[in-house]
Amino acid sequence: MDGPTPEPPNVDLDKGLTLACFVFLCLFLIVMIIRCARVIMDPYSAIPTSTWEEQHLDD
Repeated sequence: MDGPTPEPPNVDLDKGLTLACFVFLCLFLIVMIIRCARVIMDPYSAIPTSTWEEQHLDD
């Protein structure tokens, strides 16, 4: 009794995959920028303290 049912919109798989990869790449880039900024701000916090202790004992 109703009119013709509307067809579902065509989902372009290539566009979806491209968009998903682009979003993942952007998130990865943001995380790397934050991580590099932290290392630049305080480079010695990235080095384990055991390395400093061993070097100090060897001197």
